Amino acid sequence: MTGLPDVLAVVVVRDAVLPSGADEAVAECGGAVLLVGTGTRAAARGLIAAREVWTSEVPRVAFGALAEALAPVLRSVPVVLLPASPDGRDLAARLAFRADRQLFAGAGRCTATHVELSRADDRLAVEVEFNGPVVVTLQPNARGVPEPVPSPEPVELPVTLPEDVLDAETAQILDPDPETVELTEAQRILGAGAGLVRTGEDGAAVMRTLTEVAAALGASAGATRVVTDAGWAGHDRQIGTTGVVVDPALYIAFGVSGAAQHVGGLGRPEHVISVNTDPSCPMTAMADLGIVADAPEVLRELARRLNGAADE
Repeated sequence: MTGLPDVLAVVVVRDAVLPSGADEAVAECGGAVLLVGTGTRAAARGLIAAREVWTSEVPRVAFGALAEALAPVLRSVPVVLLPASPDGRDLAARLAFRADRQLFAGAGRCTATHVELSRADDRLAVEVEFNGPVVVTLQPNARGVPEPVPSPEPVELPVTLPEDVLDAETAQILDPDPETVELTEAQRILGAGAGLVRTGEDGAAVMRTLTEVAAALGASAGATRVVTDAGWAGHDRQIGTTGVVVDPALYIAFGVSGAAQHVGGLGRPEHVISVNTDPSCPMTAMADLGIVADAPEVLRELARRLNGAADE
């Protein structure tokens, strides 16, 4: 197949819905993307970083069959990049195997010649140079998205799914559990800072309360580095430049002062609420709504009211 660029994003679409990290993967490839799945042309209109769009509409999302169909189509493309969404990860491994390519999973950066991988719980970045065609998955919210560009008209790239490939069948698509979902995919996050735990209190117990309140609100629990370093939350819950980079629609910060390292991992939330006794702290200054109050007491009152509503 000719006409495809040397670095191409491949994004799996289900029912015209783009996965988490789609535009970041597209931006990392200079705006070149192949959308494959169901409702691809409609999904193309939702991209903001695309400059060249190809669409391959198929009757179903079946990763083994997709890998079989796409391998020859992508033969001329040295670097195939997928967002590290659930569907992206599933297709990437099968595509790498079928096309006999190296797979670099969970990259933080990708170019035409090398990939940057995180090691040692994201404390170490390793740069690896390519020595042949590769498949790469890009961690969502690792790179960010540039200013929107006008959406181009998609070009149809027909592919035919083979019928003789043994494939897993999708029984049901479930919405992610807010309590356990990866923070990179969470749309609502309640964040815990040092101000949420009083001296002498059990920080782990406070985090459990925050997690329960977050789940009741359809949100996920996150934390600052101070909280994770204290062992009150896992490193996967740490938001910041040395932790997880997120991009939620809503972020509620409990006792978070707003250090640069933490704010640098917040992306661009649509709405920010800060609960803090300091009305001049950076987090309250950047918030849409600043609640000047004691964060532990606000959390306890929220838990009490939510528990009362559940009992009714």
